[in-house]
Amino acid sequence: MTAYDAVVVGAGPNGLAAAIEMARAGRSVLVREANETVGGAARSAELTLPGFVHDPFSGVYPLAVGSPFLRALPLHEHGLEWVHPPAPLAHPFDDGTAALLERSYAATAATLGPDGDAYRRLLEPFSTRWDALARDILGPPGIPRHPLLLARFGLRAIRSVRGLTNGVFSGPRARALLAGSAAHAALSHRAPATASFGLVLNAAGHAVGWPFPRGGAGRLTEAMASLLRSLGGEIETGAPVRSLDELPRARATFLDLTPRQVLRVAGDRLPGRYRRALERFRYGPGAFKVDWALDGPIPWTAAECARAGTVHLGGTMEEIADAEEHVWGGGHAERPFVLVAQPTLADPSRAPAGRHTAWAYCHVPNGSAEDMTARIEAQVERFAPGFRDRVLARSVMDPARLERCDANLVGGDINGGAASLGQLFLRPVRSLKPYTTPVPGLYLCSASTPPGGGVHGMCGYHAARAALADDG
Repeated sequence: MTAYDAVVVGAGPNGLAAAIEMARAGRSVLVREANETVGGAARSAELTLPGFVHDPFSGVYPLAVGSPFLRALPLHEHGLEWVHPPAPLAHPFDDGTAALLERSYAATAATLGPDGDAYRRLLEPFSTRWDALARDILGPPGIPRHPLLLARFGLRAIRSVRGLTNGVFSGPRARALLAGSAAHAALSHRAPATASFGLVLNAAGHAVGWPFPRGGAGRLTEAMASLLRSLGGEIETGAPVRSLDELPRARATFLDLTPRQVLRVAGDRLPGRYRRALERFRYGPGAFKVDWALDGPIPWTAAECARAGTVHLGGTMEEIADAEEHVWGGGHAERPFVLVAQPTLADPSRAPAGRHTAWAYCHVPNGSAEDMTARIEAQVERFAPGFRDRVLARSVMDPARLERCDANLVGGDINGGAASLGQLFLRPVRSLKPYTTPVPGLYLCSASTPPGGGVHGMCGYHAARAALADDG
């Protein structure tokens, strides 16, 4: 077989990022992808009816548009166009109103009652210096470039979201807005460092927005694949890898795989101590996702929700915390916290004229077989009466189906592993060099390495930089 400087297993955003960075350094690169298309958990498909383009996995990308690596790539030259809804995020309440995360702090504050100024004081230092903050928080453990900014962030981020919101805000609206963003972590709201997820996502919303790729999530990874090919990289799809022995010779091999797949593909090469550390890696709760083809927009009671690309459904902070606590404890919430995306409000190209797409998911225990469709739709109906009458067709993806479509989504875990404090910074093993392995020339670059879940490409970028440093 032809020898390469680098071989990458997995063509998700992080695998493609590693390949692009190696190719930019003048290295010859081959990417092997098991599925017939690139993208991993950033793909598009017609899941319901002809002409309706859905995002089967992820679809809203504040950390992609805010990624220091992806922002530096000329992806617009390869077909990527970001679409920004009028407001990044809405959080409706049972009284028919909603809190909004707007790009403008003044507009956001107007929806938060007495906590508008407190919210601004909390978030503005981080959103106004987003580029500096992102370089430190989206990187591996090490000496920060901006220590004072990171220290200020860390003092707040290390707290539980319940502790931070109760300490900073006096009313329910700002508490719920931040708690809803923190719930993306799929952790108990009493857990340390859960505040970090709310702070990062809301700061990114103000700094860079929560956009969609025009035409579907797959346009992002298609643009990355096109860029890689323009740099001389090769991509083979429909090419599963069962063992490292199946790969051509390479100076560096990158695995865009979670620990379970790493053990399957490379376990016989790994020393026992490292293999046992990977075996201890903990996966987080799964996701249960529903995609809808609709005959019109979602009929929100709070009109403000029609301006937002993403809507968090969970009522108060206490209700959100209770729902996530159920999941973290191995149960299923009767009123789950539900994340809704409505991309066709800003990108009508995804559906026939006058029609719409939307999707939603909630958290469930890892590997759960419980059908959450009715409970998810009840939460939407709660804030948008008449929603069910708009549904033309639906596609349901439980954790098992998610994992069948992308093996990295183990048990439906879309974060690459539990984001608990012990695995937030040191993953997949406790090491200051998380991208390297004891096997010379073998590197890890999935969301199971820092900075973890989210489509940002930084895991792949940092893995490539580690390989280039080793190569001298």
